[in-house]
Amino acid sequence: MRTLITGSGGFVGRHLIEHLRTEGDDVVGVDVSSGVDVTDPDAVRRAVGDARPDVIYHLAALSHIGESFADPAEVLRVNAGGTLTVLRAAVDLGVERVLVVASADAYGVHDGPIDEDVPLRPVTPYGASKAAADLLALQTWLGDGLATIRVRAFNHTGPGQPDRFVVPALARRIAKAESDGSTELRVGNLDAERDFLDVRDVVAAYRLLAVHGDSGAAYNVCSGVARTVRSIAERLVAMSNGDPELVIDPDLVRPVEVPRMVGNPGRLAATTSFAPRFSFDDTLRAVLDEARAAAGGTPPEGVVRP
Repeated sequence: MRTLITGSGGFVGRHLIEHLRTEGDDVVGVDVSSGVDVTDPDAVRRAVGDARPDVIYHLAALSHIGESFADPAEVLRVNAGGTLTVLRAAVDLGVERVLVVASADAYGVHDGPIDEDVPLRPVTPYGASKAAADLLALQTWLGDGLATIRVRAFNHTGPGQPDRFVVPALARRIAKAESDGSTELRVGNLDAERDFLDVRDVVAAYRLLAVHGDSGAAYNVCSGVARTVRSIAERLVAMSNGDPELVIDPDLVRPVEVPRMVGNPGRLAATTSFAPRFSFDDTLRAVLDEARAAAGGTPPEGVVRP
């Protein structure tokens, strides 16, 4: 299968390239660094025309929720406008399928677990931009007949994720505490509940949906398990060779925070038979070991504390 990935140089994009090649797909990746800005119609049309893909995986986006408050217009321009540009190029150039990676943040505040029939009520600029991208994909299926798959990705983490995100940020601070003997670990809102998958499981789900997903349908990519930030921080501390105290840093608390976001993965499982391969502890260990390596340290000897 010939595939084109937008945003291929990002955290998820790099893992997706590796997974697709393992599955035997012919992969072309593009992003801003390769000269393809998804908001530039000419650049996108050239990339699609050169690659002649059967499937486009549209990942390119500004993806940090907290940072979206600083420039909502730019987030909307890239995340919604870029999606429209990719979809129009796909229609005009005869691409068979486009998997549009939207976000569970588009759901906003709901009592979970959230299934795909829950209305989109975003409370962040990022969530609003992804809701727009989701609806553009639906409109292109209904209006143009392009087989779009709408992915509503919940939180995911794993090796290679920038430390602007919560799990690698915590891991980096713990690795630093191991090396310098710090007794405090700065954290934001500890009560927020999130639904995490390992990025390596996420990209496997994306390919399954690209092959087996129903055209025009939306799919949650999630674990169905809610975890508090506190529980994640405490588990990472338990994996470390120290015992720093969790200290709230007001600078790490977002102006608007969805208190609980946990998804229902039933439709994904029913359509593709997807099941995660990585345990959450496996994921946390991988992220923490990477943070230690970046800090110049090594994992501690001994058994993880219960």
